[in-house]
Amino acid sequence: MFKYLWMVTQDLFLTVTLTTLMHVFVSRLCGQKGKMIHGWAVGAGVLASAALAAVKFNTRLIISSHWNHYIYAVVLSLTALTLVFSVLFGRKENRGADAGGVLLSVTGSLLSSTLIFYSLPGVLLYPFSFNTMGQGYLSSYYAVRMAGWLGALVLLFVYSRLLSRCALYIKPYALAPAALNAGLLSFAVYCFGRFFVPWVNRAKWLKWPVKYTDTSYGWIGQWMMFTANHSMLFIWIVAAIAVILAVLLFRQGTVIREPYDNPAQLRKLKARNRHWRRVAVGVLVCVALCAVIMTVVKTNDTKQVELSAPEAFTVDAEAGVILVPMENVSDGHLHRFEYKTDKNINVRWIVVKKPNSAAFGVGLDACEVCGNAGYFERSGQIICKRCDVVMNINTIGFKGGCNPIPLSYEVRDGNLVFSLSDIIAGEKEFR
Repeated sequence: MFKYLWMVTQDLFLTVTLTTLMHVFVSRLCGQKGKMIHGWAVGAGVLASAALAAVKFNTRLIISSHWNHYIYAVVLSLTALTLVFSVLFGRKENRGADAGGVLLSVTGSLLSSTLIFYSLPGVLLYPFSFNTMGQGYLSSYYAVRMAGWLGALVLLFVYSRLLSRCALYIKPYALAPAALNAGLLSFAVYCFGRFFVPWVNRAKWLKWPVKYTDTSYGWIGQWMMFTANHSMLFIWIVAAIAVILAVLLFRQGTVIREPYDNPAQLRKLKARNRHWRRVAVGVLVCVALCAVIMTVVKTNDTKQVELSAPEAFTVDAEAGVILVPMENVSDGHLHRFEYKTDKNINVRWIVVKKPNSAAFGVGLDACEVCGNAGYFERSGQIICKRCDVVMNINTIGFKGGCNPIPLSYEVRDGNLVFSLSDIIAGEKEFR
């Protein structure tokens, strides 16, 4: 759940912010005409993204790294045109349907459509990559991941609605295009660095004697490395722009500057200011939630879980068995064991006593789905380290899904008895 919550938020935050600001900008610039143009462009971008996602899912015709190279080129071109037209035609609000305003609206709308086409296809494909452990789309595994995916989309939708009102209410009008242009410049800087990646890789492959082919020196190589290592910086810049707009709107809503003739008009102005402040607080809350998701949630979700240390056991080489005292593994917690074979391979297995039963869940510390990543205990639950799926303790010892690969054992004289040959046969899972 948390994986797709932060991934979708991180993938779309910048696009949602810039597209929302663009929508408000062209709406304030050309009224209903600009709003309609941008709305059609956004719709076209979503449809094109869905089509591209379908092609990626069903074929191998699309190589994302190559495809993004062309998208970066289009984004850079449209950003340059939008910034130039913004300086020429974007300084006056309510231009109507004059040629300059329409030209700026069309260019900006095409840019929004391209941004959506760049970021949305991968997000649309996430639901088809959820690990359902073979239990299909109606399983709890799928529902949990879908909840994270949908939760991020809902949060970004609410954020977009609030930010659009914030940019619409902000005064003076010049703040709206200034905020948008700052965000576009930030994203253009990122695209500029990523644009050269295929060219540098191609130059290396062809062994061209060009200085910028070495990413350790040369301004192109350095810029590429900067954008690759600091990709989140550009998201934080755009988030800061949204925060500044919200703070300015909140401040704007604390003072009544318009004249009024009677208490009824005053109450109306106070109600309007309260609405402005609520919108501003809503934007700040949404940005804060997104920031927490992209930092705290992401960090906790991606941090490496350390497997518990292997526990002691007795090897009876003559009998060819390993003995584990039952009293050491009867507390209902996960216990891990490890045996180094003659081939210097560490074979791990786990033991956990099943609840309300005298039986034990026993298996190799590996599964057929996720390999030898291993399992760990969290809040009394057994979790797969790689896919974060919660195991049903009662099914540990049975084959299938993300369950540990079954390992035979016997109960004898108060010990769990494992055959050395069975343990050694598990070498292939840990190579």
